[in-house]
Amino acid sequence: MDGHTMFGGMGFLGMLLFGILLVVPFWRICQRIGYPGPLGLLALVPIANIILLYFIAFSPWRAPTKQ
Repeated sequence: MDGHTMFGGMGFLGMLLFGILLVVPFWRICQRIGYPGPLGLLALVPIANIILLYFIAFSPWRAPTKQ
C-alpha cells in the first residue's frame, strides 16, 4: 500500500492507549452508579457510545448518591 499506515501513523500501540484512556473512565462511572463495569466497553462502538452517555445521564442511578 505504498508505505501508508493505518490510523495516520499512530500504530497499534497508539490506538490501544487511546482505547484504554477512553474505556477506563466509562468503566469507573458505570461501576460508581451501580451498573456493571463492562458496560463501559460500549465507549468503543461508534454510535453506542453516544447512546451510553444518554443512558447514564437520564436513567435512574442504582447506587445511593452522597448528598
